Amino acid sequence: MIGYLIFGSNDIKASNAFYSPLFDLLGAKKISQSETSLVWGFGEGQPMFLVRKPSDGNEANNGNGTMMALKASSTECVDKLHQQALALGGQNEGDPGVRSGGFYCAYFRDPDGNKLNFYCKP
Repeated sequence: MIGYLIFGSNDIKASNAFYSPLFDLLGAKKISQSETSLVWGFGEGQPMFLVRKPSDGNEANNGNGTMMALKASSTECVDKLHQQALALGGQNEGDPGVRSGGFYCAYFRDPDGNKLNFYCKP
């Protein structure tokens, strides 16, 4: 159902420095890069993740209540990804642990304030 997701960014270079190491750990490949956007994916027919400057020229901002969840392969991978996100300048929004429904999750915000989590179902 999902083809791609987009997060706005006010600094594409900073977004590249933040997301590239995380997506390397997840096994995603950078598909495209320009002065205004970055695109990662897992292969043909899989959802893509984009970071871009807003098309209208205004500042990027994040939505209250908006979050993206990225699937990890294990609890160890969730821990490692969350630790890496924080080391890259992300803000902690919830330490790794089991949440309702038995999901193992860790929450953070990227440098532009977008909220994400890494999760797995052990």
